[in-house]
Amino acid sequence: MLSLREDDRGSSPVEFVLVGTLLTVLTLAVVQLGLAVYVRNVVHDAAVEGAYHGALADTSLADGAARTERLIHAAVNGLDASVSARDTTALGVPAIEVTVVATLPLIGLLGLPAGMEVSAHAPRESFD
Repeated sequence: MLSLREDDRGSSPVEFVLVGTLLTVLTLAVVQLGLAVYVRNVVHDAAVEGAYHGALADTSLADGAARTERLIHAAVNGLDASVSARDTTALGVPAIEVTVVATLPLIGLLGLPAGMEVSAHAPRESFD
């Protein structure tokens, strides 16, 4: 007769649950990291596009900020982001700066409010 220490009957379901839980958590963590990187790239690209649009000779700062907001909303609906645009100088040249402050997603799109800030610059164009 086997002692309780040597008897491993019934251990397979327990091992399956423990290993399955660990693998599930790791998989979800990788997916969440991918979502966070995707959101950061979307916000950055939208800020760049908004800065270049706002820097055109026949557009305003508000046009650049509005375009940035539209692009973020189209790519990641439900992300809390605030967009601001201002005139600045970069390397002595008049430029536009678009700044986006957004939620850093930690669980789905829920996360740290104002946890991510992205800025983009574009040289100001003129008809001169």
